[in-house]
Order: sequence, then structure tokens, then C-alpha cells
Amino acid sequence: MAGHVIVARTVRELRGVVAGWRRAGETVGLVPTMGALHEGHAALVRAVRGRCDRAVVSIFVNPTQFAPNEDFDKYPRPFDDDLARVAAAGGSLIWAPPVSEMYREGAATRVVPKGAALGLETDFRPHFFEGVATVCCKIFTQVGPDIAVFGEKDYQQLAVVRQMVRDLDLPLEIVGYPTVREPDGLAMSSRNRYL
Repeated sequence: MAGHVIVARTVRELRGVVAGWRRAGETVGLVPTMGALHEGHAALVRAVRGRCDRAVVSIFVNPTQFAPNEDFDKYPRPFDDDLARVAAAGGSLIWAPPVSEMYREGAATRVVPKGAALGLETDFRPHFFEGVATVCCKIFTQVGPDIAVFGEKDYQQLAVVRQMVRDLDLPLEIVGYPTVREPDGLAMSSRNRYL
């Protein structure tokens, strides 16, 4: 069901809204994204709404996931389209902080995953899962969701996030959702637009 979607740009705004939902006894689910949303993301939002009263979608193009030779500045950021897609899927809030809010000046702490993070993706992008784990840990702490839903398309990422949540005793459930595909069988991906 389409409706009004709140956009929060600061941790204080975000926590104020979520605290109001919690006082009302509502459950909260999260879909972490880097934006450039597609039908696969909409399916994740609907999955959250099937289990929780409120769906938060984070939209944050995370610079710590990009190597120096990858073009962070050219990653697509169609925010108005993303807002419309979240509203149509029944989302309640978009958490879209600027980089300066996510990584405040002087921030020096990072999550360095091992285990599931070793090999495969890190054979080519050794920095990648440190960026994923750090930003996901921050977003989980900022939003405080009951569940977070990830597509199974990025299966190693899902395994890394599950391991981090388990290892750090974070109070949420990580839910995997089957890959949503294009008519020709290609997995839907924001990277398609990026490429």
C-alpha cells in the first residue's frame, strides 16, 4: 500500500521516529540498500511488511565499500525514484544520511570480519566486507530493527552479516530473501545501472 514515507537525514531524527513507533508497541524491520532501487528491493520491503508493522529502508552509498579505482561518484543516486518505490511497496521511513553523518569527523572504529568474509569477493576486493560489516553494524545500531532483510543474490554478503550479528550478539534477526530476477533470468541488481 502506497503512503507517506518519512525521510530521516540525522541519527537524532531517525531515533526519534523509531522511538515513537516503539512506544506504540510497533515492530520494525529494515532493508539496507545503496539506493538505485528495483523490484527486488520492493520485494524485500514487502517481506518486511509481512512480518513487521514498520519498514525502514536505508539508502546510503557507502564509500568504504569502494576501492580507489572504483568510481564512487558515478554510482547512481535516483533518490526521487527510490522514494516513490519505497512508498509504493509500503515502506514507512527512508534512512538517508549524508556521509558526514554516517562517518563523523575523527571516526576510527571499523568492523573487520573474518570467517565467511574470506575468499571469493575478497580475492578481488579485499576491503569490501570491512566496509559492508562496518556500515551494517552502524545502521543496525542506528535503526534498532527487530529484523533486517537481505536478498540472497549477494549470498556471501548475507553470510558475513549473519556471522557479524551472531558474533557481536546484535539484537536482531537477519532474514534472507530469494533472488528476484529479470524476465531473462538475470538477477536484478543496482549494479546493472552502475555498469
